[in-house]
Amino acid sequence: MQWRALVLGLVLLRLGLHGVLWLVFGLGPSMGFYQRFPLSFGFQRLRGPDGPASPASGPAGRPGTPGGPSGPSWLQPQVPGAAAGRRRAPRRPEPDVCGPGHWGYVLGGRGRGRDEYEKRYSGAFPPQLRAQMRDLARGMFVFGYDNYMAHAFPEDELNPIHCRGRGPDRGDPSNLNINDVLGNYSLTLVDALDTLAVNLKTGVPPDSNNETCTAGAGSLLVEFGILSRLLGDSTFEWVARRAVKALWNLRSNDTGLLGNVVNIQTGHWVGKQSGLGAGLDSFYEYLLKSYILFGEKEDLEMFNAAYKSIQNYLRRGREACNEGEGDPPLYVNVNMFSGQLMNTWIDSLQAFFPGLQVLIGDVEDAICLHAFYYAIWKRYGALPERYNWQLQAPDVFFYPLRPELVESTYLLYQATRNPFYLHVGMDILQSLEKHTKVKCGYATLHHVIDKSTEDRMESFFLSETCKYLYLLFDEENPVHKSGTRYMFTTEGHIISVDEHLRESPWKEFFSEEGGQDPVGKSGHRPRPHELKVINSSSNCNRVPDERRYSLPLKSVYMRQIDQMVGLI
Repeated sequence: MQWRALVLGLVLLRLGLHGVLWLVFGLGPSMGFYQRFPLSFGFQRLRGPDGPASPASGPAGRPGTPGGPSGPSWLQPQVPGAAAGRRRAPRRPEPDVCGPGHWGYVLGGRGRGRDEYEKRYSGAFPPQLRAQMRDLARGMFVFGYDNYMAHAFPEDELNPIHCRGRGPDRGDPSNLNINDVLGNYSLTLVDALDTLAVNLKTGVPPDSNNETCTAGAGSLLVEFGILSRLLGDSTFEWVARRAVKALWNLRSNDTGLLGNVVNIQTGHWVGKQSGLGAGLDSFYEYLLKSYILFGEKEDLEMFNAAYKSIQNYLRRGREACNEGEGDPPLYVNVNMFSGQLMNTWIDSLQAFFPGLQVLIGDVEDAICLHAFYYAIWKRYGALPERYNWQLQAPDVFFYPLRPELVESTYLLYQATRNPFYLHVGMDILQSLEKHTKVKCGYATLHHVIDKSTEDRMESFFLSETCKYLYLLFDEENPVHKSGTRYMFTTEGHIISVDEHLRESPWKEFFSEEGGQDPVGKSGHRPRPHELKVINSSSNCNRVPDERRYSLPLKSVYMRQIDQMVGLI
């Protein structure tokens, strides 16, 4: 009996020591106690400053956990008119809410020891590694560009597997896989300039397709506005603004949303899907960038009204990015008239949106959305053209070397200086080198799972993907030394933000020609200073130094996102 008492005493002593470690440091082997009993023991639970998490729920309402929903909350319909009330205005900072104590909470209690996310992503990015990645990005561009010049010029694109040019299919104008340059004209880039000039002079030919996407018709403001102001001729900006206003006046009276495909002759919405990706992306982008460049107040008013509708009807998930319970924020595709969910997929073009949110100061929301797309990249080593978030699988499997995720990564790094985004860029660079590099360039991934390739290197790979990767790692680039003097177009071209571009003698003519208030149906004309507060889930106006070398998103939320895309 003595040996039994001795063994029992040793067991009790060990349990006592583990209990002390748990209580003081949050250390010790997991025995599942906190999973079976609603006891705190000082563990970091998914609770925010407003109150504790439900003891019965799993991590942040993870689907399938006890007490959690049967599926992602993104499936839950929005209630028209009620969403604005759900999105609270930014709260007044409480004592120490922006100090070390607050960020210590946000980062998941760093005193407990670094988990696998912190070990991989936090801490400084060594200068030698940054230089190595910069040179890799430069080499990627040079390899692709030199092969294009050697094997494809003056054709539109390069077939990098067979090392030859890729031009239009003149024998089959319906072959949109090739004839997709400048609005599907069956011409080379040089020939297309003549046709574009004819269309500007005479309008759309009678036998042309009368349907166009909102982004295609509404993304001419920046380039045409620059052309008008440099030439002193209002014609180009006038036609671009008339197109934008025509689309804006067709938006839903109930939701304020636009569809993605419209008949330009009848004004009828052929595509009623409202989202942030294909067909709509650059329309929103150019409302904001046109205001930044030209200072036209109506552009900002339209953007603010559009952004408010996006938050009310497209945004699902928990209210705040870095605190609280529920699924992470995500923007879904809805019916423009009812705001009801239309499908459960998102496309890779939507990955541009975090970068746009950076430009308006909604950095916290941008961090969450970017993390979702990065999780998809980590799973496949690329972004599938469409990803079904309900099935946790791609709907469309190819990846044509798109730049949107890289662009948002670059802009988030510029806004936060957090080395996490340098790690993201390194992951993307290494994936591209590993899976897409072929004999004469970089090839489209035909299938993101089996990594089979397609013989095409689209021009935006050189003009955008490689450019943003290079700038991400080139800290001393002149673009970064100029403050806010430069802006990127939707095609990745660098343009100067000059004061003289804000001067035009025809401003009153535009406002008179437009007739009605550009915001019109919403009735609210937000002032320019309202831009940052339409949706800001951050309690602070800037990212503090304490957070500079820590994870931008609390590791428990990163893990949640990785789970929701099937990565873990």
